[in-house]
Amino acid sequence: MSARVLAAEALGTGMLLAVVVGSGVMAETLAGGNVAIALLANSLATALGLFVLVLVFAPISGAHFNPVVSAVDAWRAGTPRAALPRILAQLVGAPLGVVLAHAMFALPLMQTSTHARAGAGLWLGEIVATAGLLGVVLVVPRHRPDATALAVGAYVGSAYWFTSSTSFANPAVTLARTLTDTFTGILPADAPAFVAAQLLGAAIGAGFFGWLLADGRAKEST
Repeated sequence: MSARVLAAEALGTGMLLAVVVGSGVMAETLAGGNVAIALLANSLATALGLFVLVLVFAPISGAHFNPVVSAVDAWRAGTPRAALPRILAQLVGAPLGVVLAHAMFALPLMQTSTHARAGAGLWLGEIVATAGLLGVVLVVPRHRPDATALAVGAYVGSAYWFTSSTSFANPAVTLARTLTDTFTGILPADAPAFVAAQLLGAAIGAGFFGWLLADGRAKEST
């Protein structure tokens, strides 16, 4: 795997975290205590930012920015070990994006979140959010590749609102968000359960939507 691919994954993931955390800081500052308005601003910025990041980096690295997407992609290609360098790049880039957001807003660069996010409802939200995201990244590129960036951004933006967890749906994002004690943070002790839910959701999404795609290929061949 080329250095350009890994650099694109690290930078793209870092920029995604800068968008998520930075827009969260700005939203909380300007919303005057109205959490709904803050979440709306945060979700809109994240959806638009992700749309642009996928457009920019997809031709270089595929714009995964997400360990479960990389793992499923490599598993479906029959090369599971190929996911490891991408995942490492994402895990390196994500916390750097958080630090960048803190620096832009003159906040302490190193923080530990105190924002508790725990409970069966939130874990179910992460399962649903991640399974749905896998559906988007598996199905849309096959049938409407030109619409992938829009579909990913739109899904993530909507999942902020229809899932109880506000749709982290990404282990690298989850771990990095333990490092910010701002609107988008998550208590470090709560992160492992979120990651476990995301892995389960990824398995469900990959299995179900992979089955749907295989069924479609079978129909096309008859």
